[in-house]
Amino acid sequence: MKILKIDHLGIAVSSIDEKKNFWTDALGLTLEGTETIEEQKVTTAFLPVGESEVELLESTSKEGPVAKYIEKKGEGIQHVAFRVENIEEALAELKEKGIKLIDQKPRIGAGGAKIAFLHPKSTSGVLVELCER
Repeated sequence: MKILKIDHLGIAVSSIDEKKNFWTDALGLTLEGTETIEEQKVTTAFLPVGESEVELLESTSKEGPVAKYIEKKGEGIQHVAFRVENIEEALAELKEKGIKLIDQKPRIGAGGAKIAFLHPKSTSGVLVELCER
């Protein structure tokens, strides 16, 4: 498996519109627009930082994973995403090493990226996303 870089940090927020000002006004980052991914019950907003990004995540449903995360832990870092060269190979290698996978196969995420999540029980409590762009 080849990890190329940290792709983004996913930050769960109750409202992108209400919370984006810290990132744009205080830190001077540029919001590159939003995208809703219906099947994941989330709206995302990406703010580039060098070769990586901050991803703000707002749930579109009370039953969505981001809403459940906020209910349990509050707003904040929800996941770290690593860009990999080949996501299918990365998932196969991790599964072979005994890492518990949330996604057995990649799915399509924001921006058309192939994504898959690793279970926090195998990653010291951190929700890890793999992505291939």
